[in-house]
Amino acid sequence: MIDTNINTSAADRMANRPRVVISGGGTGGHIFPALSIADALRRRLDAEILFVGADNRMEMTRVPDAGYKIIGLPVAGFDRKRLWRNFSVLFKLFKSLRMSRKIIRDFKPDIAIGVGGYASGPTLKAAQRAGVPTLLQEQNSYAGVTNKLLGEKAEKICVAYDGMERFFPAGKIVKTGNPIRKALLSSSKTVKEARESFGLNPERPTLLVVGGSLGALTLNESMEAGIRELAENGIQVIWQTGKNFGDRGPLAAKGLKGIVVTPFITDMASAYKAADLVVGRAGAGSISELQALGKPVILVPSPNVAEDHQTHNARALSDHGAAVLITDAEAREKLVATALPLISDKEKLDAMSREIGKMGITDSDSRIADEVCQILKNRKS
Repeated sequence: MIDTNINTSAADRMANRPRVVISGGGTGGHIFPALSIADALRRRLDAEILFVGADNRMEMTRVPDAGYKIIGLPVAGFDRKRLWRNFSVLFKLFKSLRMSRKIIRDFKPDIAIGVGGYASGPTLKAAQRAGVPTLLQEQNSYAGVTNKLLGEKAEKICVAYDGMERFFPAGKIVKTGNPIRKALLSSSKTVKEARESFGLNPERPTLLVVGGSLGALTLNESMEAGIRELAENGIQVIWQTGKNFGDRGPLAAKGLKGIVVTPFITDMASAYKAADLVVGRAGAGSISELQALGKPVILVPSPNVAEDHQTHNARALSDHGAAVLITDAEAREKLVATALPLISDKEKLDAMSREIGKMGITDSDSRIADEVCQILKNRKS
């Protein structure tokens, strides 16, 4: 059991360090922006930061590994298919609300920041009821239920897409983008060096396929069926299968030259640099990285996400010629058939690169920190 006794010390109060609660998580798409915001606030304000996450989710290890304290709530998501299971979900929610009130009362934050995910609902609701100013970070083009419920009482809502006044009060919205991994922007490798680091020919067109750390079955099965056709047409492939696809990827690529199959890519900066074209899901974090790097992409939105937000994310790009959208249901038939001519069409790739690059924001963490600082300043005055 994690200690929830987080009363602030006299030394911290005397030092007048601002105290910040950051809540959310459940997926890397929520955790990474949260950590980026925390780092920016620690650099800018020397803030004392407490994370509140969902117990038994990945934030409970990722956040401490990054050097921050975290408290886990027993909160869980609603089961929309098996409604009878939601009795336990409601019990966990009420318990989480009680815990959140105690956390806010003991820690006495100057501001609470919600990044989406199960835990942000009870934590930010408790903060708002206690009169603590709140800031929301909405990563997707279609706002999540939790943020929509919290938006009316939030001081500011930081978004990554235009048109978010559909979900939030227009006067509270500020477009900051989503924080991305700084290492992706700081890589000094050339395309030649990046391809050579994967053992590939620097002169041949290269496709990057990324389905996340667990893998995306649709993407993997599409590649499994089409990898030989890609290789026979001179296309090199860096294929991240995720850990759940087992040996099927290596078996499909057996004997083929210019095909790199791996469950996980540690050097994503080089993988992006090596690629002429990327294939992936349409999570907000991945899209923000592609925008910042100006990478042409085929997006295959996951159908297994709340409010189908990945499809909305993908359409925000494809409607402007910044990406190609293929539905999950069509991918096994169309993905490789679409990628083959596209990766050889330099004019089309250049046009896509220009359009997606126009959407890129590379200093989102700093922009969000600016908004936090302004809220704190307004409260003091």
